[in-house]
Amino acid sequence: MNNRRKIVVIGASNVGSAVANKIADFQLASEIALIDLNEAKAEGEALDSSHATSCVYSTNIKFHLGDYSDCDDANIIVITAGPSIRPGETPDRLKLAGTNAKIMRSVFGEIVKHTKEAMIIMITNPLDVATYVVANEFDYPRNLILGTGTMLETYRFRRILANKYLMDPKNINGYVLGEHGNSAFVAWSTVNCGGLGLEHMDEYFHKTEPLDRKAVEQELVQVAYDIINKKGFTNTGIAMAACRFIKAVLYDEHSILPCSAILDGEYGLHDVALSIPRMICADGIMRSFEVHLTDDELEKMHAAAKSVRSALDGAGIK
Repeated sequence: MNNRRKIVVIGASNVGSAVANKIADFQLASEIALIDLNEAKAEGEALDSSHATSCVYSTNIKFHLGDYSDCDDANIIVITAGPSIRPGETPDRLKLAGTNAKIMRSVFGEIVKHTKEAMIIMITNPLDVATYVVANEFDYPRNLILGTGTMLETYRFRRILANKYLMDPKNINGYVLGEHGNSAFVAWSTVNCGGLGLEHMDEYFHKTEPLDRKAVEQELVQVAYDIINKKGFTNTGIAMAACRFIKAVLYDEHSILPCSAILDGEYGLHDVALSIPRMICADGIMRSFEVHLTDDELEKMHAAAKSVRSALDGAGIK
C-alpha cells in the first residue's frame, strides 16, 4: 500500500453514504470509492459528496464510483452491504443471518481477488455473524478484520447515562460487550464516570432515586428500534463508530475499544465472534483483553455467544 489514504465503502445506502460523509468530515481519507450493486445510487452519492469538497472548510477528497479493483490499493475497506431491519419488522438483527451471510461471501470473494492487506471494517448486520463468516471462511489475516460490534451500544450507553446526570458522555468510561444486538450487556464493573466512581454518582449529583441499572439496560436495547421505527433506519451513530476505528488504524493509536472478532478461548468461548475490549493500531487488532467480569456479566457473555452461535447454526454456518 502507498501513503495515500484510500478508503473503499461497499454499500452506498443509508449507512454507507453516512460513513463516507463522516470520513470526509473528519478528513480521514484522500480518496473515497463507493461500490454498490446499484451503480447509479453509488455514483449519485459520490457526486453529491464531491460537491461539498468545494467548501472552504472541506478537504479536497476525491469521491468517485468504484468497483472491486479499487481494493487493490485501498488502506481500509468498510462493508455496509446488505439489508437491515425495517420499521415494523421483528426487532432482531439475527433474523438477517442467512441472507447477509450469502452477501458477505459474495462481497468478500471479490475483495480477496484484489487485496489481503487492507483493514476490513464490518458494519453489515447481524454484525457478529457477518464478521464471523468473513474471518472464518476466507484466507485473510484475522487481525485485519474488525467488526464495529458494541462500539455503537457503548456510545448509546454513555449518552443514556450522561443524560441521567446531565454530564458530558465523553467523561463516562466503560463497555457494553457481547453481541451487537439484543443480548448486548452493560459490563457495569468496567464503568467509571469522570474518575468519580459509579457507586458515588447519586450522592455527588444529589439524586434522591438511585440509578436504575435495569432501566438503563432496557433503554439501551430499545433505543435502536425506536430510531428505526421513527426515522426508518440508523446511520449517524454507526458512521461515527466506524470513523473511530478508522482513526485508530490510520493514526496507529493503540486505542482500546470494544469491537467484534472471533474469540480464541476468551471466557472459554470459541467458534463465535463477539465484542470484547481490543487494542487497535495500524496493524489492526493488536491484542484482545479478557477483562475481569462479575459472575452475572460472565453469564451474559455466554448467553450472547449462545445467541450468535444459534444464528450461525440456523444459517448453516460452521
